[in-house]
Amino acid sequence: MNRLRTTLRRDEGASAVEYGLIVAMIAAVLVAVIFSLGLLTRGKFTQTCSNWNAADGTTSSC
Repeated sequence: MNRLRTTLRRDEGASAVEYGLIVAMIAAVLVAVIFSLGLLTRGKFTQTCSNWNAADGTTSSC
């Protein structure tokens, strides 16, 4: 009976499900960071284009 209890209580390492959850969390963080950096970069390029057009007096689209 003791042997059965120790076998049932034993937890050795992480299972594939736990590794999958970790990978999913890392992927979610990466997507959020890349999305926010993309928005920031897009805003900077639009601002630069607008400033360039204002200096030239042109009305080309950015």
